[in-house]
Amino acid sequence: MDDLVPFGSRDYFLFLSLLLFSRGTDFLSTWIATPNLLLEANPLARKLGWKWGILVNVALCVCFAFWPLPAVIIATTSVLVAARNFQAAWLMKTVGEENYRDWFLSRLEETQPGVFLFCLLAQTLLTAGVGAAIIYFSRFDQLVPLGIGMGIIAYAFAVTVYTLLALWRNRRARRQAVSPLDLSV
Repeated sequence: MDDLVPFGSRDYFLFLSLLLFSRGTDFLSTWIATPNLLLEANPLARKLGWKWGILVNVALCVCFAFWPLPAVIIATTSVLVAARNFQAAWLMKTVGEENYRDWFLSRLEETQPGVFLFCLLAQTLLTAGVGAAIIYFSRFDQLVPLGIGMGIIAYAFAVTVYTLLALWRNRRARRQAVSPLDLSV
């Protein structure tokens, strides 16, 4: 399970292909949803931008292809993130990034924070529960089911963290935009 695969082997290229495909679907879904990265919740991805983000991800894929368990975890998480992005990408693209962000934040302002947090945690805990069940039934010795289960839990964790981070960042920005310090007479 902790064994590395040799560079150039069939397994190496299998894991490399899996990583490039899964990371590529995440990039494609993000590009469709938010070509200017305005809606990107991951601050590192937003800071890197498209060019550096692609280069860093290709380098990570080349490195992680040596290590099967992390490769399966990363691939699983990436495909689930891409699926989540594709779910609303059509709407984001149709109304535009700024309009979508403003609409979403307006809906959040109309919602009690406790209701939103309960729904977010219910969604992610149920998802993580599926991952935990897969891990349990893998008996910790079957690499692919173990990695998929861990990838599902990583996805649930990422959704929770990045949703809360984006919510906090957008609410803070909106508060500053709505109530600037007015010194005019």
